[in-house]
Amino acid sequence: QVQLVESGGGLVQAGGSLRLSCAASGSTFTGYRMAWFRQALGKEREFVAAVSSGGGVTYYADSVKGRFAISRDNAKDTVHLQMNSLKPEDTAIYYCAATPRLNRAIMASATYNYWGQGTQVTVSS
Repeated sequence: QVQLVESGGGLVQAGGSLRLSCAASGSTFTGYRMAWFRQALGKEREFVAAVSSGGGVTYYADSVKGRFAISRDNAKDTVHLQMNSLKPEDTAIYYCAATPRLNRAIMASATYNYWGQGTQVTVSS
């Protein structure tokens, strides 16, 4: 079992930046692939980014590629999402997720066993 707690959300103007953090506890952090998903009001949850258990490989949704960067600090059991050039369409609740099933589909929410409570990101135009 792993517990996840997100932080860093807030209100920002279009073109601005935010950095989300997710603190993990309860299990061996390096055994998990970590990811960020988001869910906008009235829409389904969608994949944003993921990072391999060792931190050396990253994956991004096309909509955020070149603007967002995911990273992890295995010494501190944390994962971050640096979000730059934010757009109003990035407005959503952002969720941190973890999975020990490293051979399952990276971008599928069903792959991830553990979820944080979410943090709101609002981008004003």
